[in-house]
Amino acid sequence: MPYANLLIETAGGIRSITINRPDKLNALNRETVSELRSAFDQAATDPRVRVIVLAGSGTKAFVAGADIAELARLSPVEALEFSRYGQELMLRIERFGKPVIAKIQGFALGGGMELAMSCHLRIASDAAKIGQPEINLGILPGFGGTQRLLRLAGRSAALELCLLGHHIGAQRAYELGALTRVVAADQLDAEVQKLAEQLAASAPQAIRGVLDAVLIGGETHIEAGLDYESQAFAICAATADMKEGTSAFLEKRKPVFRGQ
Repeated sequence: MPYANLLIETAGGIRSITINRPDKLNALNRETVSELRSAFDQAATDPRVRVIVLAGSGTKAFVAGADIAELARLSPVEALEFSRYGQELMLRIERFGKPVIAKIQGFALGGGMELAMSCHLRIASDAAKIGQPEINLGILPGFGGTQRLLRLAGRSAALELCLLGHHIGAQRAYELGALTRVVAADQLDAEVQKLAEQLAASAPQAIRGVLDAVLIGGETHIEAGLDYESQAFAICAATADMKEGTSAFLEKRKPVFRGQ
């Protein structure tokens, strides 16, 4: 379906979803959040899609935050509804059964940082800047920033970024655990493509098992996490992809996983 604020491409099992509001530094307004929800819902049921690359158009920003002009008009009731609406999108991405890579070429601030943190892998240019500057607007992160930053980078970093509202560079964000990998700006596209191709070639059921097991394990006690891991392991053992993977290893060849 056509989108006003997104560009969608699919090739080789990789779906690229690009937020296309470069004049607004790809800021998240309600329409864009709604389109992202729809795009992820569609990708979830599309068998052609093995991995998603989420990006922002232009060179300046992944997503520079929420659309402040829209935000400024919200009543308290509308603000509560908008916060929950955005949080639902972030949860959908975090719980998505296929890997999602955030490609961060510039600013990832406020809602943009929250969007990136909901993705499974965050690959950034060494020129990228991240932050949760909402405090400077008299508010706090509303799309899960306090919670995911706490889980990824710890209490100290979450309080520093959310209380002080300043930007930090990609290397420091990586050292804190908020980013997966930092590469030179001219290598960002190639690095993301390489990772996406690797994931697209992997066994989908095993990929989903890892995503779900890590998510569940991070939110519960270890016994429940281990129990889920065992069940996911057993499900994979029943797949044709598991037989292909083990056969390929023994035959010293590259496996071809078909998602079966």
